[in-house]
Amino acid sequence: MSLRIVLRKKLSGGLAAVVAAAVTLAPLAPASAQQGKGPPILRDTETEVLLREYTRPILRVAGLEKQNIQMVIINDASFNAFVADGRRIFVNYGAILQSENPNQLIGVLAHETGHLAGGHLAKLRQQLATAQTQMIIATILGAGALAVGARGGGSGLANAGAATLSAPGEVIRRSLLSYQRQQEENADRAGVKFLTATAQSPKGMYETFKRFTNENLFAARGADPYLQSHPMPADRVEALEGLARQSPYWDKKDDPALQLRHDMVRAKISAFMERPDTVARRYPLSDTGLPARYARAISTYLHGDLRSALSQIDGLIQVQPNNPYFYEVRGQALLEGGRPAEAIAPLRKAVHLSNNAPLIEMLLGQALVASENKAYTDEAISILRAAVARESEAPLGYSQLAMAYGRKGDYAEADLASAQAAFLRGDNKTARELASRAKTRFAVGSPGWVRADDIVTAKPLSGQ
Repeated sequence: MSLRIVLRKKLSGGLAAVVAAAVTLAPLAPASAQQGKGPPILRDTETEVLLREYTRPILRVAGLEKQNIQMVIINDASFNAFVADGRRIFVNYGAILQSENPNQLIGVLAHETGHLAGGHLAKLRQQLATAQTQMIIATILGAGALAVGARGGGSGLANAGAATLSAPGEVIRRSLLSYQRQQEENADRAGVKFLTATAQSPKGMYETFKRFTNENLFAARGADPYLQSHPMPADRVEALEGLARQSPYWDKKDDPALQLRHDMVRAKISAFMERPDTVARRYPLSDTGLPARYARAISTYLHGDLRSALSQIDGLIQVQPNNPYFYEVRGQALLEGGRPAEAIAPLRKAVHLSNNAPLIEMLLGQALVASENKAYTDEAISILRAAVARESEAPLGYSQLAMAYGRKGDYAEADLASAQAAFLRGDNKTARELASRAKTRFAVGSPGWVRADDIVTAKPLSGQ
């Protein structure tokens, strides 16, 4: 489906701490992750497919091809990417939107793959654990000195104890920051290595960090380099440039077809995530390119002119009749425009052309359910069950499945699907209540009863 926002389940406490500790491209992770809340994510088949194609060759040469590394798009307009758990690369939509060519974004992904390949998260956790132990020892020793000083009636030992309490914390903090800076430098080197091994230019990676340098020059002026979690910008870019220019692929350009796909995704993101006046400035009517037409068509449907939007989308389909995402957008526009029955045909086409992409299947299932035609109920259930089997973390699939089962009168399965949707949204209380009710409707020990019982007995998400 096209750029739907989903609330991600909360990160565990330790994982959120690592995110906040900044194994990231930019200095800060998204605020939602820092506060221990699940970061809102964006789901879109077209964008995710492109990101997977960008990362696949890099993961292969990094030895991570079989690790099932996932790409997750964060609903944040800033330019940022980070890894948080060893199996996912998080990318702000702003990083995609602001990358002018594929190579710039691929360079960022290569850098993050460097963190994964280097095992930096596990090593950072060990460093944090060691630092915590050192702090505990320092605190005990400092407290002991304070106690001795107090018993002796003198201030010398007491002052020494106070110094013992305060000094190690600063030393340990500087040590951790130094370690993180080294990790960033290692990820830069690994990223260039992976790009060269896949016959891709590291120039985009250099251009991205160069831009950060220009943006951060004022902020970094007078900063203590030993109190930074990342290498100082100028030093980092200088080292990266020297390394990147050694690549035989430095001047290699992106394939024009890939550039077009990249621009199409950027246009889609702009249309869905930016104000219509901003979209109009980015893609004026004088721009007759396909990305500009894509952005204007989406923006038009989102802001109320369905008839004009459909005409524009049909024009796109004439240019690329086998593009599944044009049919997907047409179906979504009709569905959200209150014409679900008309949305079914283009969504069927989108499912077929996308090789049964599960997120698009869910949108088709939603149209079938919303049509209120009981003849579609069994088909909707079949499609949605297939979709959630391959995309098990999308609440929409389960919520639509619950409606389809409810329409059929199968309330046990409806309750179970509703419980699964609530659980994926992080609403454990509602999930347990619905799953408990589902258990009373299923035969004890049946597959449905077991799945419901798993939700009832599941460990609550952090903070709930």
